[in-house]
Amino acid sequence: MLAKTAPDDLQNYLTDASNMPGGYAEKLFIPENRQEIAEIMREADEKRIPVTVSGARTGTVGGAIPFGGYIISLEKFNKIKQIAKENRRAIVQSGVILRDLQIAVEGEGLFYPPDPTEWSCQVGGTVATNASGARSFKYGATRGFVEGLEVVLPGGHIVNIKRGTAVSADGEFIDLDAGGRKIRIKKPTYDQPRVRKNTSGYFSAKEMDAIDLFIGSEGTLGVVTEIEFRLLPKPAGTFSGIVFFDDENNLLDFAVEARAISFASREKEDPASLDASFIEYFDSNALKFIAEKFPEVPDGVSGAIFFEQETTEETEDTLFEQWNDLFEKHGADLERSWFTTTEADLQKMRDFRHALPVAVNERGVRNKQKKVGTDMAVPDENFASFLRFYKQKLDESGLEYVIFGHIGDCHLHANMLPKDAEEAEKARHLYGRFIAQAVMLGGTVSAEHGIGKLKRRYLDVMMGERFLNEMAEIKKAFDPNGILGRGNMFDEKFLAN
Repeated sequence: MLAKTAPDDLQNYLTDASNMPGGYAEKLFIPENRQEIAEIMREADEKRIPVTVSGARTGTVGGAIPFGGYIISLEKFNKIKQIAKENRRAIVQSGVILRDLQIAVEGEGLFYPPDPTEWSCQVGGTVATNASGARSFKYGATRGFVEGLEVVLPGGHIVNIKRGTAVSADGEFIDLDAGGRKIRIKKPTYDQPRVRKNTSGYFSAKEMDAIDLFIGSEGTLGVVTEIEFRLLPKPAGTFSGIVFFDDENNLLDFAVEARAISFASREKEDPASLDASFIEYFDSNALKFIAEKFPEVPDGVSGAIFFEQETTEETEDTLFEQWNDLFEKHGADLERSWFTTTEADLQKMRDFRHALPVAVNERGVRNKQKKVGTDMAVPDENFASFLRFYKQKLDESGLEYVIFGHIGDCHLHANMLPKDAEEAEKARHLYGRFIAQAVMLGGTVSAEHGIGKLKRRYLDVMMGERFLNEMAEIKKAFDPNGILGRGNMFDEKFLAN
């Protein structure tokens, strides 16, 4: 195990993709096995030293940034231990890079659906944040694919949890045997918001499984060292397209109908009926940004939809006709749209999608101001009004902005791009307005990026003091001395004994 204290050695571990300033730590540990992590956690717990878990540091909410204490980097936990084709399972260490897992799984003719935008993340980070991405429209987030976890708790206890082995049923408590330490967790009473994606606080359900508390816990309950993932058969083929619309209302009507048809197809389990893996949205401003890198984007369009449909040889022609009919019905500009069934061209479309955040970040560097980006989602029935609210307030503000994202999940990102300090203050004020509106509509303050350190006060707005106290009691059950992930999710006042 490596242990480092020199400032130059620690520097790269004091920041993440949030660019939150001020991180510092006394010591960095780079362990190679779970016993070494257990030793670190025992010492830290005895001495009340804060511990921050460090993965690939691709998070956008400051969760991996330490403010004192120890850093545990999981970069050596990078082994894919097993891919079992017969029962469709993968057992991997938590420091495995998601891209490497995807490649290894596909090489066995299997499929791991969760696809957050940043594939350079570690899989442990995807568990810590319950990462989702575009394909969550069909397959859901990471939670639905986690079958087992190995976790080192504060104090050094090691627990192996299999899905279904520690369930509350209708009881008030969950009992967990953590390597000889008996833990009793009081089941939270709050309901999850009625949205398709949510990463705001600890999970809750009527029948609560202990494994689900760790998924989305943002490094506050334990150090995940090994994961068992459920896999699926690899789809035989795909049909994808980026389709442009001249009228925004037509585009939105199309998205509503495509979503409804997809849900109906899944209920019928009809492989020959339209069923999108994802439905992504770009507004006209987003397309102008992308055109800087993709000049073939047509002029004068109001927006675009990027979709994917899984196919077989038997269903490909039928599904193509169904999509074509639906696009024609809603006035899509099919002559200038792009379609493909090949992996190479699909990768070009993904590059098109990923060009937008790159262009947005480049504009921020040029303006010498950070972008202000939203991550809220609302219930289906409130999506149209929330999007109108976005556009009305943004247009009134005079700020430069783009709106894009997961329209299939009623989850869009509005990125505001201030040009100076005055506009930055205006953007932050608007962000607060959007938070309030999302909460009023029954939505979530964070659909996929988590709470971390940057969004704690917004979680307070969404959950209120009573439910934050319930979450704090869950954390105390696993981490009574409050050493792990300090500052993530909670203000320390909620953790005071």
